[in-house]
Amino acid sequence: MQNSCHKLIKEHWSIAIIIVLVPLLMWAVIPILPTHDDWASTTKPDFTPFFTKEHFFFYGYHWRPFDTWIGYIVGRNPQVLWPAFNHILVVIGHALNVMLIYRFILTLGFSRMACNIATLFFFVTPAAMATVLAVDSQNQTYAMLWGLLSFLAYIKLKRSKYMVWLILLFIAALSKENGLMWALITPILAFGFNFINQQSFRKDLLIGIVLMIAYALAIVVLPKEIIIHPDYVPDDLKVFKNIAKFLLTTFVTVDYIYLLHGPSRNLPIAAFSLLMAAPFLYMVFGSHIERYKEKKLLCSIVCLLIAIGPHILTVFSMMHTYAALAMVSIFVAHGTDCCRQWQNGRLLISAFILFLATAIFIDAHLCHASYKSGLVGKKMAQEAIEKTGEPVKRVYVIIVEDDYPKLSSFCVIPNEAFGWGWASQYETNYQWPEIIKDTTIERSSVAMKNAHQMARKIIDNKTYDCVWIVNHKDIDVVKR
Repeated sequence: MQNSCHKLIKEHWSIAIIIVLVPLLMWAVIPILPTHDDWASTTKPDFTPFFTKEHFFFYGYHWRPFDTWIGYIVGRNPQVLWPAFNHILVVIGHALNVMLIYRFILTLGFSRMACNIATLFFFVTPAAMATVLAVDSQNQTYAMLWGLLSFLAYIKLKRSKYMVWLILLFIAALSKENGLMWALITPILAFGFNFINQQSFRKDLLIGIVLMIAYALAIVVLPKEIIIHPDYVPDDLKVFKNIAKFLLTTFVTVDYIYLLHGPSRNLPIAAFSLLMAAPFLYMVFGSHIERYKEKKLLCSIVCLLIAIGPHILTVFSMMHTYAALAMVSIFVAHGTDCCRQWQNGRLLISAFILFLATAIFIDAHLCHASYKSGLVGKKMAQEAIEKTGEPVKRVYVIIVEDDYPKLSSFCVIPNEAFGWGWASQYETNYQWPEIIKDTTIERSSVAMKNAHQMARKIIDNKTYDCVWIVNHKDIDVVKR
């Protein structure tokens, strides 16, 4: 028995390490509080009846019923379930994706060493942390999960192969729209790794395209209320910036907070983290560039572009890097096998250990920063409630424009951590205020004076019970 366990750990050592790390990750993530978009997402507490069209059909500019179901569940007891339930789902989803990545890489024909290194890379890379630490990222996590399952079903099954593949693709799409990209990724990747011939590739790629067209038609005919967010409208400059963000967050490991966040900037530590991770990253991504001419890697690059394309063309943040990490793990696995073939195995392991230590350090820093951002919003909400003094129904929030630097979901501007006032509902267990409206005014030397004048007019009109003026972390309350 002992020999069997020893053999399992020796063969699947990445899984053994991850099993140890998952409880630590869960412990670190659960205390992170909502900020920014979390207060407006469909996974926030929802108190409407379950059988409403918003829980099943197109809503806003998304068709993500699983998100609304989560919102319904946490709405049964927000103080206990939100955001802990959301975090638990994300961490479980990430852990399941790790197991699927291991099987995915093994299925593609890479060595056991490559599977272990690629799997552990997927689990600890800071590129995944914006998704793993977020409150509302179940959609991103599970879109990949169902996508990976659809690929494995396509490769492994003989009977009912297409039926299972299409069902899993549909579930992936209902998790998040980019899950549908696996309708194209699967046949392209299968062809690149010689699981299917050219004739099957053409037929199955056509099936994938037809499925995407069917999804688009369903969006058109379903009951819906389409709201086109301005951030989703592509333009050349934004696409170029998104490509740069994607390349830097995916293929360069550095402590982003120490590098990019002005108030936290510490360039020596950022440079040290970059130097520690660089040898491994160069070995698996940058060495022997000619290998990218191989059919399997050319197809993997195409799949990478397909996976990340929807985000590059619309909105890209660090969270969206996650959609491409399955393809990135292929490059890691291929680079690992190449390095071992060229007699650099020991050097690779040494470089990977340095990368692993650096990645865990950066992950811990990102996690702590996210936790601190959530606390800022909580303290602001508590201050607003305390200064208001008694329950009120209608609140108007005036925000003095804040030029304080931010970084993704890790280091959030205070008024965004405050959720433009919505954090107050959470602190009162959604008892009050019932109605919140906000506006932002330009920061200037007379901004606070203007805000108080505006607040007095709002109060005199008797439309709102009180006004909260937000100036960075400070809250002023104007009441009748």
